[in-house]
Amino acid sequence: MVGAQFPPGRGDTAPLPRIPAEPSPPRRAPVLKIAGLVAVAVVAGLVWWLVRGGSAEEAPPAAQAPAKEFQFTVTEGPVAATDCAANSYSQVKQFFAEHPCQRLSRALYTTASGASRALVSVAVVTMATPEEAQQLKKLADTDGTGNVNDLVRDGTAKIPGAPKLAGGDYLSRVTGSSVTIVLSAFFDGHSDEATLQRISKEALDLAPGA
Repeated sequence: MVGAQFPPGRGDTAPLPRIPAEPSPPRRAPVLKIAGLVAVAVVAGLVWWLVRGGSAEEAPPAAQAPAKEFQFTVTEGPVAATDCAANSYSQVKQFFAEHPCQRLSRALYTTASGASRALVSVAVVTMATPEEAQQLKKLADTDGTGNVNDLVRDGTAKIPGAPKLAGGDYLSRVTGSSVTIVLSAFFDGHSDEATLQRISKEALDLAPGA
């Protein structure tokens, strides 16, 4: 098939091919606008930091020791010794004969609960090793095996109307090579086992001469 014919001499020509236009340059990012936003964010962060006190994290509140329920007054001692066998009785005395202690410190305290007054003995026995301290605690914790003499029992302290501490509350604790033994009892025959137990627990921290 023959394409369209154009009469000669009329000066007409075939259509010229289209030349593609040059691509327009890419649009530039609004640099100034972005920079402004960054500056605002930095200022906002600085203000927040200042409001929080200049620290990214607030320090947690310091732990506080629990308040004590009882106040203890020294009545006798501390009295120090190195011969535990001479200051104990029964099976505990025999134990010290085979396992001499390094040091013994004893003291007496008084405290009050309401209108009632209590007497408290605190003895600290230092053994040669932590293993011997554990053995002593296990023996002393067993009923009927004896104990370290408190200062009333051995006649060191002369306190009118002093209760027999061996018949009161008993509590002990091992710390390394040391054993703390607490005995507490009310004056005048007053009985309150729950209160005595709380007294003994706080008295463990008295540890004279430890």
